[in-house]
Amino acid sequence: MPQLIPEPLSRTAFAPFGEVIMLEGARHYPINQGTTERYHALACADTQNEGGQTILSLFRAQPRSLPLAIEIMERHPLGSQAFVPLSTDPEHTYLIVVAPAGEFDPQQMRAFIARGWQGVNYGKGTWHHPLIALNSVSDFLVMDRIGQGSNCDEITLDGGWLLTS
Repeated sequence: MPQLIPEPLSRTAFAPFGEVIMLEGARHYPINQGTTERYHALACADTQNEGGQTILSLFRAQPRSLPLAIEIMERHPLGSQAFVPLSTDPEHTYLIVVAPAGEFDPQQMRAFIARGWQGVNYGKGTWHHPLIALNSVSDFLVMDRIGQGSNCDEITLDGGWLLTS
């Protein structure tokens, strides 16, 4: 079974798949008479195709263990999808498995480990595995699309892949 080994999540490494949402390196400035620091435009929702709307939801992910068989991938062709963990506790790590938008190519899959306050915004059509929390139950604020049209394609991987540490 082919294996995927997660690499650290960074803006540069993740750029082909979307945006990393984190405070480090983000544009920021004081607001509210200097009592608040605004970290501006951390991600851009892309949800307007076919009259879609942007919504916010909370996902509660149950922890999984490694090694983990990667048997399915999904994509959202009509909108981006952002996941922001609601904890800065380093125990709330999660894994990301992605492949570029377009025709699915398992040889192009990559895995990332997100720590602390690192979120991701999957670009429209980017293939990704459903949420993979590690160590503990983890809550995520999720920004994605609702509306008309088919916005979730799912495929089963022949033979699967093994996500290891």
